[in-house]
Amino acid sequence: MIPENVTGPIAHHAEGPVWWPGGGGLRWVDGDAGDLLTLRADGVTRHHIDDEYLAFARPRAGGGLIAVGARTVYLADDVDGEARPVTTLLDDPRVRMNDGCCDPRGRLLAGSMAYDAAPDAGRVLRLDADLDIETVLPRATVSNGIGFAPDGRRAYYVDTATHRIDVFDVTDGELRGRRAFALIPEDDGLPDGLTVAADGSVWVALWGGAAVRGYDAGGAQVATIELPVPQVSACTFGDDDLGTLYITTSAQGLPADHGTPAGSVFSVRPGVRGIPVTPFAG
Repeated sequence: MIPENVTGPIAHHAEGPVWWPGGGGLRWVDGDAGDLLTLRADGVTRHHIDDEYLAFARPRAGGGLIAVGARTVYLADDVDGEARPVTTLLDDPRVRMNDGCCDPRGRLLAGSMAYDAAPDAGRVLRLDADLDIETVLPRATVSNGIGFAPDGRRAYYVDTATHRIDVFDVTDGELRGRRAFALIPEDDGLPDGLTVAADGSVWVALWGGAAVRGYDAGGAQVATIELPVPQVSACTFGDDDLGTLYITTSAQGLPADHGTPAGSVFSVRPGVRGIPVTPFAG
């Protein structure tokens, strides 16, 4: 499988891709710029949201979007409308939000990390439709990808520092029984953002590993997609049939003369299809 570069290196730190049919199709963030990007027929547009950092954004069930900045949650009533701050998730300036998704009940799960990746400085929070906040995981170092199995009975999670994808059972909406699903050898890169396909396979970006790796529902490796850039940050399935895997990449931490298309979004057809995005219930 040879990925196609669909945007060129237009972002410094492309992250958090999501296929959003009512929001213009493919959307992702340029984290350090605080911008939400959209791939349109005539190019890529930017929507500035947070002045420090933008972790990710998701659709709302009633229309509009929810976006997670460095420490602030924003809501907009229109997908391209003004995003207004509605609550604060963190109060420590040394820590910022990083990655997340919505669970099958439409609650937002959002993880965090220290800017210097200090051990256990992050956590995973859950925001319900009324904007009430609960702690799901009290400690994480670099909280990254979160995704749910097609039937909603399992959740997959990456704390990059562990070099693993972990899996939880989902019981009455709660995450239980954390255990290892797949181990990423250190020489292969660090697990970052992930997505789950309709066949139950899990696809994870390898930061520093220049690849996306696919695992079947039992945790066995089934595919490797190589990229021409080292920092591969996240991936999501998109297009009308959810059969295209879109992959974000980053120039974060690379020297100015790195000479790669880092910051581009790539696409590939891996032979499986994704799951429609779950919107935020609020």
